[in-house]
Amino acid sequence: MSSKRKLIMPTEAEDAAINAGIAADPDTYELNKAEFKQLKRVGRPPSVSPKVSLTVRYDADIIEAFKAGGDGWQTRMNHALRDWLRTHRV
Repeated sequence: MSSKRKLIMPTEAEDAAINAGIAADPDTYELNKAEFKQLKRVGRPPSVSPKVSLTVRYDADIIEAFKAGGDGWQTRMNHALRDWLRTHRV
């Protein structure tokens, strides 16, 4: 799928003005190569029990019922399946 948006790059003069503004900003600090190598990725830590992504098909009325409860419907569906597994043999 391709976007119909056209990317407009700055001219050399605009790019120079942008870089001059960055250089003039006292809060801007550019890391050197050694400092850049020391950076660590940040974000969400790995989950102890990660979720598995898959494609599955349910009847529309089942999905509508869970979605009717608002955000968190997938989590509620997961809890419902977990509850069912506690009382049924697979």
